[in-house]
Amino acid sequence: MKFIDQLKERAKNNLQTIVLPESMDQRVIDAAVEAANEGIANIILIGNEEKIISKNRDYDFSTIRFIDPETDSLTEKLIQSFVELRKNKGMTYDEAKKLLMTDYMYYACMLVKEGLADGVVSGACHSSANTLRPALQIIKTKPNTLLVSAFFLMIVPDCEYGENGTFVFSDAGLVQNPNSEQLAAIAESSAKSFKLLVEKEPIVAMLSHSTMGSASHADVDKVVEAVKIAKEKYSEYQIDGELQLDAAIVPSIAQSKAPNSKVAGKANVLIFPDLDAGNIGYKLVQRLAKAEAYGPITQGIAAPVNDLSRGCSSHDIVGVIAITAVQAQTK
Repeated sequence: MKFIDQLKERAKNNLQTIVLPESMDQRVIDAAVEAANEGIANIILIGNEEKIISKNRDYDFSTIRFIDPETDSLTEKLIQSFVELRKNKGMTYDEAKKLLMTDYMYYACMLVKEGLADGVVSGACHSSANTLRPALQIIKTKPNTLLVSAFFLMIVPDCEYGENGTFVFSDAGLVQNPNSEQLAAIAESSAKSFKLLVEKEPIVAMLSHSTMGSASHADVDKVVEAVKIAKEKYSEYQIDGELQLDAAIVPSIAQSKAPNSKVAGKANVLIFPDLDAGNIGYKLVQRLAKAEAYGPITQGIAAPVNDLSRGCSSHDIVGVIAITAVQAQTK
């Protein structure tokens, strides 16, 4: 069974309610119907039911719940709750109403905040900022979380490295240039995410263009310090570095470049030194190795709110719905 199919089966065992606010995108409609038909989650589509159905006459929407902010009885309650939540920031009734009626991501996050849904998947036709800003304003971060970060779950076909070709690439979607403390926190969050989703022991490599002092530069120093922090604060996980990519995942090269490392040659969680490296790295593997890339999956928000690449397919969206559902099962 393919890895994503295993996640779907886990999602089916404890159904969660996932909100899809981008009903204006046909890929989202396609994914909503597929996910509902497969029984992966209870799906809420935000939008006008009549208009959506009229454009998709061949689809069975019987198991999907539609919420139209213009007419739904929930809207007034959510507006009032939103005003109360943001009153210290100067939120007025009119501002709250406008946001909920025109930006469905705010509506989706309020459904989660009020306990009416368990997670959100968005980003097919909106930027990461537009997806995550409402989540951080409304749902906020988990307690004791230093920062919210994002990873890609990578499934590489016919790959002997990682966990049978399965990796977490982090941060590949959100934090532009993390400092050492942030990089260490990203490593810890990513280890937790790997253990939750893959159900295997995370082996975390802090990546660099240097392996164990082979190069000298401030960028290397940042990773070295991050490794030190991570080993002190998150000693329950196997974390090591700094490691070049080949030393992190290829046993023979690890033996040559980092023979004393328990992580080198075995890594399945790859922590990139900055967003440029992470984003370029995941796209290279996705396109050249024909890997499945699910994400950006966020970590550190109090409930799962996951971004999508704007180049995603409906198949990708279904996968992220399954991942979001599994994340929501842990709350």
